[in-house]
Amino acid sequence: MSLRSPRERLCQTLAYEAGGLILAVPIYLIYSGASAGEGVLVMLAVTTAVLLWCPLHNSVFDWVDLRLTGRAASDRPHRWRILHACSYELSTTIVTLPVLVWLGGLGVLEAVPLETGLTAIYAVYAYVFHLWYDRLRPVGGLGAADPAAPAPVPCYGATPAGSGMTEIDILPDPWVISLAWAR
Repeated sequence: MSLRSPRERLCQTLAYEAGGLILAVPIYLIYSGASAGEGVLVMLAVTTAVLLWCPLHNSVFDWVDLRLTGRAASDRPHRWRILHACSYELSTTIVTLPVLVWLGGLGVLEAVPLETGLTAIYAVYAYVFHLWYDRLRPVGGLGAADPAAPAPVPCYGATPAGSGMTEIDILPDPWVISLAWAR
């Protein structure tokens, strides 16, 4: 297996979001002045939006990393971990900002600094969490210490000589990704 299974990805996502709620709810309450009940409700809505986004982002990022380098996510070097955490948090902003505005009753100009602060905190949290998670639950079958690890799969535009493979053959099939999550 070269990527996390849908079940493993769900476990990873739920653990990540549970820790994130512990961080985010107090920050939201302090910034917004909302009641505890309202703050928890808004942050649960934000978390729900992120729960839908998280597996897609992580699966695509892991797939690209695997295709470009041939390594599993659990073997990712720190530079790539920083890129992963930042790309995740920046893309999540697009998903969560409308929720903060709509449910949180904040104006866009009020929500942007809150979102920026949460994004900075979550970027550090994402880095630490995924480093910890990958050490605790490494992706099986691949790794630097695994002598059976396959050679890196070429990226778009470069195909193995004599393989009969075209550029299209090494691009992800969105239906395969969708069907894997439907199981």
